[in-house]
Amino acid sequence: MSDLDRDLVGYGRHRPDPRWPGGARLALNIAVNVEEGAEASVPDGAARSEAPLTDAGAAGAGVPGRDLAAESMMAYGSRVGFWRVHRLLTERSMVATTSACAVALERNSDAAAAAREAGWDLMAHGLRFDEHYLMDEATERASIAAAVDSLTRTWGAPPAGWYCRYGPSTATRRLLVEHGGFAYDSDAYDDELPYWTSVNGRPHLVVPHTFSNNDNKYAKGWWSTSEDAFTYLRDAFDVLHAEGGAMMVVSVHPRLTGHPARAAGLTRFLDHVAAHDDVWVATRSEVAAHWASVHPPGGGTS
Repeated sequence: MSDLDRDLVGYGRHRPDPRWPGGARLALNIAVNVEEGAEASVPDGAARSEAPLTDAGAAGAGVPGRDLAAESMMAYGSRVGFWRVHRLLTERSMVATTSACAVALERNSDAAAAAREAGWDLMAHGLRFDEHYLMDEATERASIAAAVDSLTRTWGAPPAGWYCRYGPSTATRRLLVEHGGFAYDSDAYDDELPYWTSVNGRPHLVVPHTFSNNDNKYAKGWWSTSEDAFTYLRDAFDVLHAEGGAMMVVSVHPRLTGHPARAAGLTRFLDHVAAHDDVWVATRSEVAAHWASVHPPGGGTS
């Protein structure tokens, strides 16, 4: 089965024992999305400003050209929100994955340094906050290469994995494998465990991401308060912990969860996790490395 063939069966009734380190019942990965400054903006040559996943909602839809309010709401994430999320995690000695657009990290290199100091890893989230499914193949190939070069300079090491904005193009996974150096990609939402696929006859690891345990629900109006977020994340955690043998991914955006009222929900969730001593809080590259070691190609879906 190739990476473009839909697999609606997956592990099915024969889900493997992930054998998480220390006998953990559950692996938890928290992705902190660093996108601010990489969105479309007039100063960067776009026709108009973009305010994706902010409190702006549709308020700025009629602003022609440069939207200073949109830019400001995005900047909150890098100026304030990132540091609040970073503090909540480091105070609890919990690691995370920096899911970063290259241009955003270039413009906030101190955040990159702080993340590395805290033991976080790096997952490439594009050169800019771009929709790869709108790119032609040559443009996408160049964008991937430029993103890796930029992130390597800013972070001090290349990214271990890759995740597109929303979704990939039909060429993305093949281009990642052709580029080389990626241990995995996260351009999938279809499982609670990593799995292997085949790209041009070569095994390639997928570590699925989440649109479920994702604070983009605030921007969409599906979560209103921090209690909504906490209840949702806690319930997901409790079900998976009771079942055992899965991976839970949580995705947060500093310009959303970084606000005080929303950070309260993340705080309660992290404290709920910390009350369990059989959870492996890991970076995504740690999850990928564990899977490749314990469940090498041939042991998962392909």
